[in-house]
Amino acid sequence: MNPFPHISQELGALLARSGLKPLQLGGRELLPVVQGGMGVGVSAQRLAGAVAADGGMGTISSVDLRRLHPDLMEATEGCNAGEEAKRRINEANLTALDREIAGARERSQGRGLVALNVMRAVSEYATSVRRALAAGVDAVVVGAGLPLDLPDLAQDHPSALLIPILSDARGVQLIVKKWERKKRLPDAIVIEHPRLAGGHLGAARIADLDDRRFDFDQVLPACKEFFRKAGLERDIPLIAAGGVRSFEDIQRLQALGADAVQLGTPFAVTTEGDADPEFKRVLAEARDEDMVEFTSVAGLPARAVGTPWLKTYLRLEEKLQSVAQVKQRCTKAFDCLAQCGLRDGLKDWGQFCIDNQLAAALRGDLKKGLFFRGSGTLPFGSQIRSVRELMERLLTPAPALA
Repeated sequence: MNPFPHISQELGALLARSGLKPLQLGGRELLPVVQGGMGVGVSAQRLAGAVAADGGMGTISSVDLRRLHPDLMEATEGCNAGEEAKRRINEANLTALDREIAGARERSQGRGLVALNVMRAVSEYATSVRRALAAGVDAVVVGAGLPLDLPDLAQDHPSALLIPILSDARGVQLIVKKWERKKRLPDAIVIEHPRLAGGHLGAARIADLDDRRFDFDQVLPACKEFFRKAGLERDIPLIAAGGVRSFEDIQRLQALGADAVQLGTPFAVTTEGDADPEFKRVLAEARDEDMVEFTSVAGLPARAVGTPWLKTYLRLEEKLQSVAQVKQRCTKAFDCLAQCGLRDGLKDWGQFCIDNQLAAALRGDLKKGLFFRGSGTLPFGSQIRSVRELMERLLTPAPALA
């Protein structure tokens, strides 16, 4: 008999033998492995559904999902400017969001959980949250800003799980105190290490990435102590994110106080990952010395593979920033960043169109793409393997050395 009804039978048995603790979330016992949200289109229904079917939490990234649907791309072709173009593209993205959530839930076979990751920094953040909740998503995960209003947006969905992404203990304390006033606690909190994660990073400047306040051995115990002293009505699970690559990493982080871990890049390169095979190859073959840290168009530090496009951009960045002008004409008429270095002439921020570069990466275009990636050698090196094989690897201790 499967001791974990919301985990696949094979992985439930493996978890029971592993000594790792299951993640208690949403009234379910799950694998202590969460798949991070990756846009544009990198983590959608195929990947999220496969992770959930195994008994983990699979995550769809909300941004520009129409790119995975040829009919929606055709319907919005030529929509480059103006309010009507923006309306049509936003509606197409919401239609894609409905499809992706429904598809992931069907693929999950009733196991695990299906979440939506939404960046607080995008202009259609609130609309995406409401639409996802109406579509029946199990959880909403929010990063790239403090989601102080998330309880308000979800007030008609008391059973939906609300999960902010933060990077230090001060941010955790702020969110918990603000949300308590709204009579709602986070159902879990992702603690993302800026020095180890990929994509947009939770630090104010690149120089802050090595600050000790972000280290898991600092943040996790500090959060647990805060929860204890605050006398919360229930415990809040902590999910450690960034650089997790092995069973031993999960074991170490659970010993520090984490309830689960979140991985992005190892899931992005699985056979079920929603991006082009060339995208997966680039990420799988990249090494830590290939990583580049830079200031994104969103004004946040970011980490990505040093592709030809990124190296060329960085050579020109100082010149581009020196001529940045306020309110340049933007041809992206849809859900994009609420503030953009290129569009809004913010000279200390990135001066490129992030949607163009991430969309190029999705289709495997090495010359134009921006390929976000976290630190560390991947569990299978440069091999592309399945979600099931990755889960098995993460739940299995490394063989003892002779």
